[in-house]
Amino acid sequence: MSRDAIAGLVVFAASVVLFALTLDLKDSPLVPVGPGFYPRIVLGLTALLSLGLVVGELLGRPRRQPPDAGLRDVEAPVAPAARPNYLLVALSFGVFGLYCAALPTLGFRIATFAYVFGSSVLLSRPRSAKGWAGALVLGLATSFLTWLIFERELSVLLPRGRWTDF
Repeated sequence: MSRDAIAGLVVFAASVVLFALTLDLKDSPLVPVGPGFYPRIVLGLTALLSLGLVVGELLGRPRRQPPDAGLRDVEAPVAPAARPNYLLVALSFGVFGLYCAALPTLGFRIATFAYVFGSSVLLSRPRSAKGWAGALVLGLATSFLTWLIFERELSVLLPRGRWTDF
């Protein structure tokens, strides 16, 4: 059994246990959606995807061969292993911390737009106007759709900014 299948089994088991624990959460009469609604969605999807990983392994999905699979007897230069980018990890956590700090001041929509746009640029710096436009559209779409789904459809109040009341 591969590492992917073992990881899938572990994640599946954890998701099922945590999903079962959400069934004990008591619903509040003040809100239309109970406290277990969102965790059940996330844990259910996680369990489903991890189960798909295990089933794919058990059904014997074909493994991809490296491009030089037929040339094993020829010495090929070995590429150096990629080094972990700890600075990028630290910067990503920093950007998320700024997002959390900006929520009360700027409000959900503006802070979320800035966070998604900034994270997108940080993780993959755009090299053209099209790339910058894509990052801008991603930030706008994420902020708007998340606000629309949560506040308008699910009646979940999102933070409004002290500076913007938006």
